[in-house]
Amino acid sequence: MCTRDRDRDCTCILSSKIMLLTTGTWTTTCNAAFFYQNVALNLCSSVLRLNTTACVPSAITCCRSNNGQFTAVNAGEPEKKSGEVAKSLAEELRFGSLAEDGLSYKEKFIVRCYEVGINKTATVETMANYLQEVACNHAQMVGFSTDGFSTTTTMRRLNLIWVTARMHIEVYKYPAWSDVVEIETWGQSEGRIGTRRDWIIRDYSNGEVIGRATSKWVMMNHDSRRFQKVSDEVRDEYLVFCPKTPRFAFPEEDNYSLRKISKLEDPAHFSSLGLAPRRVDLDMNQHVNNVAYIGWILESIPQEVINTHELQTITLDYRRECQHDDVVDSLTSPESEENAAGTKLKVSNGYAAAAAAAAAAGRDDLLPFLHMLRLSDNKLEINRARTRWRKKTKPRNDIV
Repeated sequence: MCTRDRDRDCTCILSSKIMLLTTGTWTTTCNAAFFYQNVALNLCSSVLRLNTTACVPSAITCCRSNNGQFTAVNAGEPEKKSGEVAKSLAEELRFGSLAEDGLSYKEKFIVRCYEVGINKTATVETMANYLQEVACNHAQMVGFSTDGFSTTTTMRRLNLIWVTARMHIEVYKYPAWSDVVEIETWGQSEGRIGTRRDWIIRDYSNGEVIGRATSKWVMMNHDSRRFQKVSDEVRDEYLVFCPKTPRFAFPEEDNYSLRKISKLEDPAHFSSLGLAPRRVDLDMNQHVNNVAYIGWILESIPQEVINTHELQTITLDYRRECQHDDVVDSLTSPESEENAAGTKLKVSNGYAAAAAAAAAAGRDDLLPFLHMLRLSDNKLEINRARTRWRKKTKPRNDIV
Protein backbone atom coordinates (compact mmCIF):
# COMPACT_ATOMS: atom_id res chain seq x y z
CA MET A 1 0.00 0.00 0.00
CA CYS A 2 1.39 3.40 -0.89
CA THR A 3 2.08 5.97 1.81
CA ARG A 4 -0.77 8.20 0.65
CA ASP A 5 -3.28 5.32 0.76
CA ARG A 6 -2.05 4.17 4.18
CA ASP A 7 -2.29 7.70 5.59
CA ARG A 8 -5.78 8.08 4.18
CA ASP A 9 -6.95 4.74 5.64
CA CYS A 10 -5.47 5.55 9.05
CA THR A 11 -7.11 8.94 8.98
CA CYS A 12 -10.48 7.41 8.14
CA ILE A 13 -10.24 4.91 11.01
CA LEU A 14 -9.15 7.56 13.50
CA SER A 15 -11.84 9.97 12.37
CA SER A 16 -14.51 7.26 12.64
CA LYS A 17 -13.40 6.39 16.16
CA ILE A 18 -13.52 10.01 17.19
CA MET A 19 -16.99 10.33 15.67
CA LEU A 20 -18.10 7.28 17.69
CA LEU A 21 -16.64 8.67 20.90
CA THR A 22 -18.20 12.07 20.26
CA THR A 23 -21.68 11.03 19.17
CA GLY A 24 -22.09 7.60 20.79
CA THR A 25 -21.51 6.37 24.31
CA TRP A 26 -19.96 9.60 25.53
CA THR A 27 -22.97 11.75 24.73
CA THR A 28 -24.22 11.18 28.26
CA THR A 29 -21.28 13.20 29.55
CA CYS A 30 -21.17 16.69 28.15
CA ASN A 31 -17.67 17.52 29.27
CA ALA A 32 -16.25 14.34 27.72
CA ALA A 33 -17.96 14.97 24.40
CA PHE A 34 -16.86 18.57 24.52
CA PHE A 35 -13.27 17.40 25.00
CA TYR A 36 -13.41 14.89 22.16
CA GLN A 37 -14.91 17.48 19.88
CA ASN A 38 -11.94 19.72 20.53
CA VAL A 39 -9.54 16.81 19.86
CA ALA A 40 -11.36 15.94 16.64
CA LEU A 41 -11.28 19.48 15.36
CA ASN A 42 -7.58 19.81 16.00
CA LEU A 43 -6.87 16.47 14.31
CA CYS A 44 -9.00 17.32 11.32
CA SER A 45 -7.32 20.68 10.88
CA SER A 46 -3.87 19.09 11.12
CA VAL A 47 -4.78 16.37 8.60
CA LEU A 48 -6.11 18.91 6.14
CA ARG A 49 -2.85 20.82 6.27
CA LEU A 50 -0.72 17.65 5.86
CA ASN A 51 -2.80 15.57 3.45
CA THR A 52 -5.46 17.25 1.34
CA THR A 53 -6.84 13.91 0.12
CA ALA A 54 -7.50 12.48 3.58
CA CYS A 55 -11.09 11.71 4.40
CA VAL A 56 -12.42 13.62 7.40
CA PRO A 57 -15.92 13.95 8.85
CA SER A 58 -17.82 16.82 7.26
CA ALA A 59 -19.15 17.93 10.65
CA ILE A 60 -18.72 16.94 14.27
CA THR A 61 -21.47 17.16 16.86
CA CYS A 62 -21.19 17.72 20.59
CA CYS A 63 -23.80 17.37 23.28
CA ARG A 64 -25.09 19.98 25.67
CA SER A 65 -26.46 19.02 29.05
CA ASN A 66 -29.97 19.85 27.84
CA ASN A 67 -29.60 17.21 25.10
CA GLY A 68 -29.51 19.86 22.39
CA GLN A 69 -26.89 19.66 19.66
CA PHE A 70 -24.99 22.15 17.59
CA THR A 71 -22.78 21.73 14.53
CA ALA A 72 -19.13 22.59 15.04
CA VAL A 73 -16.66 23.95 12.51
CA ASN A 74 -17.01 22.16 9.18
CA ALA A 75 -13.64 20.46 8.82
CA GLY A 76 -14.10 19.79 5.11
CA GLU A 77 -15.42 23.16 3.96
CA PRO A 78 -13.97 24.53 0.71
CA GLU A 79 -11.44 27.31 0.59
CA LYS A 80 -12.69 30.89 0.92
CA LYS A 81 -13.80 32.56 -2.29
CA SER A 82 -11.78 35.40 -3.72
CA GLY A 83 -12.26 38.57 -1.67
CA GLU A 84 -13.41 36.78 1.49
CA VAL A 85 -11.33 37.15 4.65
CA ALA A 86 -10.19 33.73 5.84
CA LYS A 87 -10.46 33.00 9.54
CA SER A 88 -7.35 32.07 11.43
CA LEU A 89 -7.08 28.54 12.77
CA ALA A 90 -7.52 29.94 16.29
CA GLU A 91 -10.75 31.69 15.30
CA GLU A 92 -12.11 28.49 13.76
CA LEU A 93 -11.33 26.34 16.79
CA ARG A 94 -12.13 28.88 19.48
CA PHE A 95 -15.52 28.39 21.18
CA GLY A 96 -16.49 32.06 20.89
CA SER A 97 -18.66 34.31 18.74
CA LEU A 98 -20.27 37.72 18.61
CA ALA A 99 -23.88 38.15 19.67
CA GLU A 100 -26.46 38.53 16.91
CA ASP A 101 -26.41 42.31 17.26
CA GLY A 102 -22.59 42.30 17.27
CA LEU A 103 -22.45 44.30 20.52
CA SER A 104 -21.19 41.63 22.89
CA TYR A 105 -19.07 38.50 22.68
CA LYS A 106 -19.43 35.06 24.28
CA GLU A 107 -16.84 32.33 24.68
CA LYS A 108 -16.79 28.94 26.39
CA PHE A 109 -13.88 27.62 28.46
CA ILE A 110 -13.19 24.12 29.75
CA VAL A 111 -11.55 24.29 33.18
CA ARG A 112 -8.19 22.52 32.96
CA CYS A 113 -6.58 20.50 35.74
CA TYR A 114 -3.75 23.04 36.08
CA GLU A 115 -6.28 25.84 36.62
CA VAL A 116 -7.74 24.48 39.88
CA GLY A 117 -6.36 24.93 43.37
CA ILE A 118 -6.50 23.25 46.75
CA ASN A 119 -10.30 23.45 46.81
CA LYS A 120 -10.48 21.38 43.59
CA THR A 121 -12.09 24.36 41.90
CA ALA A 122 -10.80 27.08 39.61
CA THR A 123 -8.75 29.74 41.38
CA VAL A 124 -9.67 33.41 41.29
CA GLU A 125 -6.54 33.97 39.17
CA THR A 126 -7.95 31.47 36.66
CA MET A 127 -11.24 33.35 36.55
CA ALA A 128 -9.41 36.66 36.08
CA ASN A 129 -7.36 35.16 33.25
CA TYR A 130 -10.58 34.01 31.56
CA LEU A 131 -11.92 37.56 31.78
CA GLN A 132 -8.77 38.94 30.20
CA GLU A 133 -8.73 36.30 27.47
CA VAL A 134 -12.34 36.80 26.45
CA ALA A 135 -11.87 40.59 26.38
CA CYS A 136 -8.82 40.31 24.10
CA ASN A 137 -10.60 37.81 21.83
CA HIS A 138 -13.59 40.13 21.60
CA ALA A 139 -11.30 42.97 20.53
CA GLN A 140 -9.66 40.80 17.87
CA MET A 141 -13.03 39.60 16.63
CA VAL A 142 -14.15 43.16 15.82
CA GLY A 143 -10.83 44.03 14.18
CA PHE A 144 -8.77 45.68 16.91
CA SER A 145 -5.08 44.95 17.34
CA THR A 146 -3.56 41.57 18.09
CA ASP A 147 -0.28 42.99 19.42
CA GLY A 148 -1.74 44.85 22.40
CA PHE A 149 -4.90 45.16 24.46
CA SER A 150 -7.73 46.33 22.18
CA THR A 151 -5.90 49.26 20.60
CA THR A 152 -7.65 50.98 17.69
CA THR A 153 -6.06 52.26 14.49
CA THR A 154 -5.70 55.79 15.89
CA MET A 155 -4.27 54.50 19.16
CA ARG A 156 -1.58 52.53 17.35
CA ARG A 157 -0.71 55.54 15.22
CA LEU A 158 -0.32 57.73 18.34
CA ASN A 159 1.38 54.98 20.39
CA LEU A 160 -1.44 54.82 22.94
CA ILE A 161 -2.48 51.86 25.08
CA TRP A 162 -5.23 50.95 27.56
CA VAL A 163 -4.31 50.27 31.19
CA THR A 164 -6.57 49.01 33.96
CA ALA A 165 -7.62 51.57 36.55
CA ARG A 166 -10.09 49.47 38.53
CA MET A 167 -11.30 45.86 38.55
CA HIS A 168 -14.16 44.32 40.51
CA ILE A 169 -14.88 40.58 40.44
CA GLU A 170 -17.58 38.60 42.23
CA VAL A 171 -17.64 34.79 42.09
CA TYR A 172 -20.76 33.12 43.48
CA LYS A 173 -19.68 29.59 42.60
CA TYR A 174 -16.27 28.39 41.44
CA PRO A 175 -16.30 25.84 38.59
CA ALA A 176 -14.45 22.55 39.05
CA TRP A 177 -12.00 20.73 36.82
CA SER A 178 -13.62 19.85 33.44
CA ASP A 179 -16.62 22.11 34.04
CA VAL A 180 -17.52 24.38 31.13
CA VAL A 181 -18.11 28.08 31.71
CA GLU A 182 -19.43 30.64 29.24
CA ILE A 183 -18.39 34.26 29.60
CA GLU A 184 -20.12 37.19 27.93
CA THR A 185 -18.38 40.56 27.69
CA TRP A 186 -19.02 43.99 26.24
CA GLY A 187 -17.44 47.44 26.40
CA GLN A 188 -18.75 50.99 26.60
CA SER A 189 -17.63 54.54 27.18
CA GLU A 190 -16.75 55.74 30.69
CA GLY A 191 -16.72 59.54 30.68
CA ARG A 192 -14.01 61.50 28.89
CA ILE A 193 -11.01 59.70 30.32
CA GLY A 194 -11.60 56.01 29.74
CA THR A 195 -13.72 53.01 28.92
CA ARG A 196 -15.58 50.35 30.83
CA ARG A 197 -15.82 46.62 30.26
CA ASP A 198 -18.26 44.23 31.95
CA TRP A 199 -18.54 40.44 32.09
CA ILE A 200 -21.13 37.84 33.09
CA ILE A 201 -19.92 34.30 33.89
CA ARG A 202 -22.33 31.37 33.47
CA ASP A 203 -22.25 27.65 34.07
CA TYR A 204 -22.67 26.43 30.51
CA SER A 205 -24.45 23.22 31.57
CA ASN A 206 -27.46 25.03 33.03
CA GLY A 207 -27.07 28.75 32.27
CA GLU A 208 -26.68 29.69 35.95
CA VAL A 209 -24.87 32.99 36.57
CA ILE A 210 -21.88 32.08 38.73
CA GLY A 211 -19.99 35.37 38.59
CA ARG A 212 -19.86 38.95 37.37
CA ALA A 213 -17.15 41.52 36.84
CA THR A 214 -16.64 45.10 35.78
CA SER A 215 -13.58 47.20 35.04
CA LYS A 216 -12.47 50.72 34.15
CA TRP A 217 -9.63 51.48 31.77
CA VAL A 218 -7.72 54.67 31.04
CA MET A 219 -5.56 55.66 28.09
CA MET A 220 -1.80 56.02 28.44
CA ASN A 221 1.04 56.97 26.12
CA HIS A 222 3.22 53.89 25.81
CA ASP A 223 6.50 55.85 25.79
CA SER A 224 5.90 58.70 28.24
CA ARG A 225 3.63 56.59 30.52
CA ARG A 226 1.38 59.64 30.91
CA PHE A 227 -2.41 59.42 30.94
CA GLN A 228 -4.36 61.02 28.10
CA LYS A 229 -7.99 61.89 27.50
CA VAL A 230 -9.88 59.71 25.07
CA SER A 231 -10.24 61.70 21.87
CA ASP A 232 -13.45 61.75 19.81
CA GLU A 233 -11.57 59.96 17.03
CA VAL A 234 -10.69 57.02 19.27
CA ARG A 235 -14.12 56.97 20.87
CA ASP A 236 -15.83 56.81 17.49
CA GLU A 237 -13.67 53.83 16.53
CA TYR A 238 -14.78 51.60 19.39
CA LEU A 239 -18.30 52.87 20.20
CA VAL A 240 -19.69 51.22 17.06
CA PHE A 241 -19.07 47.88 18.80
CA CYS A 242 -20.67 48.91 22.13
CA PRO A 243 -24.30 48.72 23.31
CA LYS A 244 -26.26 51.79 22.25
CA THR A 245 -27.75 52.18 25.72
CA PRO A 246 -25.75 51.61 28.95
CA ARG A 247 -25.60 47.99 30.03
CA PHE A 248 -24.04 47.00 33.36
CA ALA A 249 -23.15 43.67 34.92
CA PHE A 250 -24.00 45.20 38.32
CA PRO A 251 -26.82 47.63 39.14
CA GLU A 252 -25.60 51.21 39.37
CA GLU A 253 -27.46 51.92 42.59
CA ASP A 254 -26.09 50.48 45.84
CA ASN A 255 -23.29 48.89 43.89
CA TYR A 256 -20.53 47.40 46.04
CA SER A 257 -18.11 47.66 43.13
CA LEU A 258 -18.28 51.46 43.30
CA ARG A 259 -17.26 51.76 46.95
CA LYS A 260 -14.14 53.76 47.64
CA ILE A 261 -11.25 51.72 49.03
CA SER A 262 -9.66 53.32 52.05
CA LYS A 263 -5.90 53.38 52.39
CA LEU A 264 -4.59 50.63 54.61
CA GLU A 265 -2.99 51.93 57.79
CA ASP A 266 0.55 50.77 58.51
CA PRO A 267 1.58 48.61 60.31
CA ALA A 268 -0.76 45.97 58.86
CA HIS A 269 -1.97 42.89 60.73
CA PHE A 270 -0.57 40.53 58.11
CA SER A 271 2.17 40.92 55.54
CA SER A 272 4.24 39.10 52.94
CA LEU A 273 7.41 41.02 52.10
CA GLY A 274 9.95 40.96 49.32
CA LEU A 275 7.77 39.71 46.44
CA ALA A 276 9.50 40.05 43.07
CA PRO A 277 7.86 39.94 39.62
CA ARG A 278 8.85 37.01 37.46
CA ARG A 279 9.42 37.36 33.73
CA VAL A 280 6.19 35.48 33.07
CA ASP A 281 4.31 38.14 35.06
CA LEU A 282 4.97 40.76 32.34
CA ASP A 283 2.27 41.38 29.74
CA MET A 284 2.41 42.57 26.13
CA ASN A 285 2.77 46.18 27.28
CA GLN A 286 5.89 45.33 29.30
CA HIS A 287 4.39 45.87 32.75
CA VAL A 288 3.18 43.41 35.37
CA ASN A 289 0.00 41.65 34.32
CA ASN A 290 -3.14 42.59 36.24
CA VAL A 291 -3.65 39.02 37.44
CA ALA A 292 -0.23 38.96 39.13
CA TYR A 293 -1.44 41.66 41.53
CA ILE A 294 -4.27 39.38 42.66
CA GLY A 295 -1.80 36.62 43.48
CA TRP A 296 0.37 39.02 45.50
CA ILE A 297 -2.63 40.28 47.46
CA LEU A 298 -3.65 36.74 48.41
CA GLU A 299 -0.13 35.99 49.66
CA SER A 300 -0.76 38.03 52.82
CA ILE A 301 -4.15 36.51 53.66
CA PRO A 302 -3.75 34.47 56.90
CA GLN A 303 -3.77 30.72 56.42
CA GLU A 304 -6.63 30.22 58.86
CA VAL A 305 -8.85 32.25 56.53
CA ILE A 306 -7.73 30.21 53.51
CA ASN A 307 -8.54 27.01 55.42
CA THR A 308 -12.12 27.96 56.25
CA HIS A 309 -13.20 30.53 53.65
CA GLU A 310 -13.10 31.20 49.92
CA LEU A 311 -12.93 34.52 48.09
CA GLN A 312 -16.27 35.91 47.02
CA THR A 313 -15.45 39.51 46.06
CA ILE A 314 -12.30 41.38 45.14
CA THR A 315 -11.98 45.03 44.14
CA LEU A 316 -8.67 46.47 42.99
CA ASP A 317 -7.55 50.05 42.38
CA TYR A 318 -4.40 50.21 40.26
CA ARG A 319 -2.42 53.28 41.29
CA ARG A 320 1.08 52.81 39.93
CA GLU A 321 2.85 50.56 37.45
CA CYS A 322 5.14 47.83 38.67
CA GLN A 323 8.30 47.12 36.70
CA HIS A 324 10.11 43.81 36.32
CA ASP A 325 12.94 44.79 38.69
CA ASP A 326 10.70 46.13 41.51
CA VAL A 327 10.31 44.39 44.87
CA VAL A 328 6.83 44.44 46.40
CA ASP A 329 5.32 44.17 49.89
CA SER A 330 1.82 42.76 50.36
CA LEU A 331 -0.09 44.08 53.39
CA THR A 332 -3.48 42.96 54.75
CA SER A 333 -5.71 44.01 57.64
CA PRO A 334 -9.36 43.43 58.60
CA GLU A 335 -11.56 46.20 57.26
CA SER A 336 -13.53 48.51 59.51
CA GLU A 337 -17.17 48.31 58.42
CA GLU A 338 -20.22 50.42 59.16
CA ASN A 339 -23.26 48.34 59.98
CA ALA A 340 -26.83 49.13 59.06
CA ALA A 341 -27.25 51.34 62.12
CA GLY A 342 -24.31 53.48 61.07
CA THR A 343 -22.01 52.50 63.91
CA LYS A 344 -18.36 51.83 63.21
CA LEU A 345 -16.35 48.97 64.56
CA LYS A 346 -12.74 49.59 65.49
CA VAL A 347 -10.80 46.44 64.73
CA SER A 348 -7.84 45.45 66.83
CA ASN A 349 -6.38 42.06 66.04
CA GLY A 350 -6.32 39.82 63.01
CA TYR A 351 -8.75 37.04 62.22
CA ALA A 352 -11.02 37.65 65.22
CA ALA A 353 -11.30 41.31 64.29
CA ALA A 354 -12.26 40.41 60.73
CA ALA A 355 -15.03 38.13 62.00
CA ALA A 356 -16.24 40.84 64.36
CA ALA A 357 -16.21 43.40 61.55
CA ALA A 358 -18.31 41.07 59.38
CA ALA A 359 -20.78 40.50 62.22
CA ALA A 360 -21.08 44.23 62.88
CA ALA A 361 -21.89 44.76 59.21
CA GLY A 362 -24.64 42.14 59.38
CA ARG A 363 -22.68 39.59 57.33
CA ASP A 364 -21.75 36.78 59.72
CA ASP A 365 -20.39 34.60 56.93
CA LEU A 366 -18.30 37.23 55.11
CA LEU A 367 -14.88 38.36 56.28
CA PRO A 368 -13.83 41.79 54.94
CA PHE A 369 -10.18 42.76 54.44
CA LEU A 370 -8.26 45.75 53.14
CA HIS A 371 -5.05 45.27 51.18
CA MET A 372 -2.14 47.30 49.88
CA LEU A 373 0.73 46.50 47.55
CA ARG A 374 3.67 48.85 47.81
CA LEU A 375 7.26 49.11 46.64
CA SER A 376 9.61 47.76 49.28
CA ASP A 377 12.29 50.43 48.93
CA ASN A 378 10.35 53.72 48.92
CA LYS A 379 6.94 52.51 50.24
CA LEU A 380 5.07 53.99 47.27
CA GLU A 381 1.60 52.50 46.84
CA ILE A 382 1.10 50.31 43.77
CA ASN A 383 -2.35 48.89 44.39
CA ARG A 384 -5.05 48.98 47.04
CA ALA A 385 -7.76 46.37 47.27
CA ARG A 386 -10.73 45.06 49.23
CA THR A 387 -11.77 41.42 49.57
CA ARG A 388 -14.70 39.61 51.15
CA TRP A 389 -14.56 35.93 52.03
CA ARG A 390 -17.41 33.46 52.55
CA LYS A 391 -17.35 30.20 54.46
CA LYS A 392 -16.43 27.21 52.36
CA THR A 393 -19.12 24.81 51.30
CA LYS A 394 -18.66 21.04 51.28
CA PRO A 395 -15.56 20.15 49.24
CA ARG A 396 -16.00 18.80 45.74
CA ASN A 397 -15.14 15.10 46.19
CA ASP A 398 -16.68 13.92 42.93
CA ILE A 399 -13.55 14.78 40.96
CA VAL A 400 -11.17 12.01 40.01
